[in-house]
Amino acid sequence: MTQFHEMGMDDRLLKAVAKLGWKEPTMIQERAIPLILEGKDVLARARTGSGKTGAYVLPILQKLLVIKNTAREQSIRALILAPSKELCHQILKNVLELSSSCSKDMKAIDLTSTNCAATLKSLLAEKPDIIVTTPTRVLSHMQKKNLEVKDSLEFVVIDEADLIFSFGYQDDVKKLIGFLPNLCQSILASATLSEDVVALKNMVLHNPVILKLQEPLIPSACQLAHYVIRAEEEDKYVLIYALFKLRLVRGKSLIFVNTVDRSYKLKLYLEQFGISTCVLNSELPQMSRWHTVQQFNLGVYNIIIASDDRIVDEAGPSSTAAAAASKEGEGHDEEDVKDKKPDKKDDKKKGDNKQKRRDKESGVSRGIDFQHLSNVINFDFPLDSTAYLHRVGRTARGNNQGAALSLVSSKETELLNEVEQALADLSGEVDLKMKPFNFKMSEVEGFRYRAKDAWKAVTRIAIREARIKEIRLEMMTSTKLKSYFETNPQELKALRHDKAFKVVKQQPHLKNVPDYIVPKTLKHLPISRAGDGGRASIFSGKGNQRKRKGGFNKGAAMKKRKESPLQSMEFKGLNKKKHRKVADNLE
Repeated sequence: MTQFHEMGMDDRLLKAVAKLGWKEPTMIQERAIPLILEGKDVLARARTGSGKTGAYVLPILQKLLVIKNTAREQSIRALILAPSKELCHQILKNVLELSSSCSKDMKAIDLTSTNCAATLKSLLAEKPDIIVTTPTRVLSHMQKKNLEVKDSLEFVVIDEADLIFSFGYQDDVKKLIGFLPNLCQSILASATLSEDVVALKNMVLHNPVILKLQEPLIPSACQLAHYVIRAEEEDKYVLIYALFKLRLVRGKSLIFVNTVDRSYKLKLYLEQFGISTCVLNSELPQMSRWHTVQQFNLGVYNIIIASDDRIVDEAGPSSTAAAAASKEGEGHDEEDVKDKKPDKKDDKKKGDNKQKRRDKESGVSRGIDFQHLSNVINFDFPLDSTAYLHRVGRTARGNNQGAALSLVSSKETELLNEVEQALADLSGEVDLKMKPFNFKMSEVEGFRYRAKDAWKAVTRIAIREARIKEIRLEMMTSTKLKSYFETNPQELKALRHDKAFKVVKQQPHLKNVPDYIVPKTLKHLPISRAGDGGRASIFSGKGNQRKRKGGFNKGAAMKKRKESPLQSMEFKGLNKKKHRKVADNLE
């Protein structure tokens, strides 16, 4: 294998690579970096988490350093396009990390990081070497003549190319080509070679080298374990409650549901048991989403509930939270919004308004780099195999281990069969099946009555109020406090996104798991709070368990249990000497 130091790269880049802990190049990096350094157009297909970003950023930085040695003026020389703002943030982070040792000579910006026209104008006036953005955003600046690159651009990169058209950027890309130089080195990076990628290749690349790596498009079964639990709807919410409260789930977890409403319902449900979670969806402001992911990666939160709302278009009256929030801004009373019954005739209009309010450039199941993510849990099974692969691609990235657990109802059996077939085709393992997670529902029947009451408490009105409250709070945080946080970055660390909404009546006793409902097979394990900080997967049994202060004295606990007649169900009579002494003192 060719090592990084054998690729002829600058020592400053090699220093940054070592600082990141990259011991050797991944397969895509080993193949793509020399080709890009030679000046060839490249179409690289590699699975999620295989190091595609480093494969094009490193050679571009190397060539820019060479160009800048003889350049007479500062110019914009590289344009990196991505389908979502979240992915743009991640790419810029990688660029800054890899150029950390040459930051004085290299400037890079993300055009999606702010909507302030004055700020963007000043950033572009500095002519950064690298611009990271979405097609829509950069096209807008080019049309307004805030950005001229026809005479200076050397590189064009389109990351996650298979999503560019599906995110609705087809027309933007066609218009964008007219603003680019006729000859510049172009690179497409994609997880699949779909028809859209082929069309994009014909539009952007010139005699490209197509890299089809001889590796499965998903991690092997020893790196990413796929588990399934057959459960109907009423069993799913019992299971998710038991999994977290019994600490069968360890490490950071990303829970997927199919709609925004379901994400809020699940958050409101879990918070009744003292299980803190964050919600991530395209309705929330961009800075709020970015900050949530950053703090999740830092370990502030351990559970995120994400909605695949790009796949499923919600309908119905419960999807009008954003509309209600906007009405409040126009002076309408909150109680009027709360009590007003939705009109069926307005359902379609409300759905359309909701779609407009969603951020077209957002994405959760693709692009975001969730660090040290141990588990992906499909509370709602995805609607096709592609969505499943994108979801589980958030874990087991690079050489890390991960696990995917799917809760599948009888109605979702056909979808499960489709996913299993796709896994077998992509991995090359014909007999690949999702392993049944050995979980006996009979052992958690004691959780059912609590779970049923808590699930019913989360009404449609409660969900709507939670969405209104979340949008209002996050917009305030993202807009009014943005300038404050820019000058006081330490205060930003104190901002949390997992606070309880408190729109459902809280019952403090639900936060504790009484001993009598704990399954016999788990009674020897300490029951701690949800979201343990360990990074091990839920199925490895090797989590970083939180130790009690002063340790756990098993002997003392057993003695205390025996002395309590309510716990031991035994009564050996009063201690006569002790009883007589107490009586004498009373006299």
